[in-house]
Amino acid sequence: MTEDIIYGIHPVREAIDAGRPVEKLLIRQDMAPERMGEWRRLAKEIDIPMQMVPEIKLRKLSNNGNHQGVVAMLSAAAYHDLETTLLRLQEEGKTPMLVMLDGVTDVRNFGAIARSAECLGAQAVILPSTGAATLSSDAVRASAGALHHLPVVRVQDLVDAVLIMQAYGIRTVGLSEKGQATLWEVDLKVPTCLAMGSEEKGLSPRLLRRVEELVNIPLKGQVGSLNVSVAAGIALAEAARQRG
Repeated sequence: MTEDIIYGIHPVREAIDAGRPVEKLLIRQDMAPERMGEWRRLAKEIDIPMQMVPEIKLRKLSNNGNHQGVVAMLSAAAYHDLETTLLRLQEEGKTPMLVMLDGVTDVRNFGAIARSAECLGAQAVILPSTGAATLSSDAVRASAGALHHLPVVRVQDLVDAVLIMQAYGIRTVGLSEKGQATLWEVDLKVPTCLAMGSEEKGLSPRLLRRVEELVNIPLKGQVGSLNVSVAAGIALAEAARQRG
């Protein structure tokens, strides 16, 4: 077993019972319906993604070990709940500065963004439960350890997260080349969540329709885009500058 993988029915159950942070459960797709139902109920109870996969994938992950149809991918740290995080910031009297990542799957970009976020005063990073980089040991290394200090919030749906944040008075500002205003023109001193998407697709259409404001980073050169971690660093530095 590696530091990120546990396999076998009893080792996985023991890890869950011991409170180990589980990133995802992988279950053999032809498992008996009754047994699969048990794992599905457990995954729902502890709010972690579950995926049905072929036998060959489980054999590869377990290095041909006795996986018994179950593999758990572990997180390097525990995920946080969105509303609990927002309430904590409220109680501490802090003006929220959050980062939301939509479709950012590369752990190096995720780690670099987390490093900038922690260094520049953001209080949390928000990720969707699927289609995102994981809170793995590789991500922690890429963050230079920042992910040990910066809460990572996992949500089922980013649009729902935007609506929850609106209820707490937090405005979501999307970084996109489609933005009419520039980053330098937006007020980042108020409670804000900076949302950014992958370099290939940008923010998803659903999220684009929900953010309160879209802004762009003015570019002067011949290359038409920035690496997402660089864009995040620029936006966070501007927020830190405005907040003094």
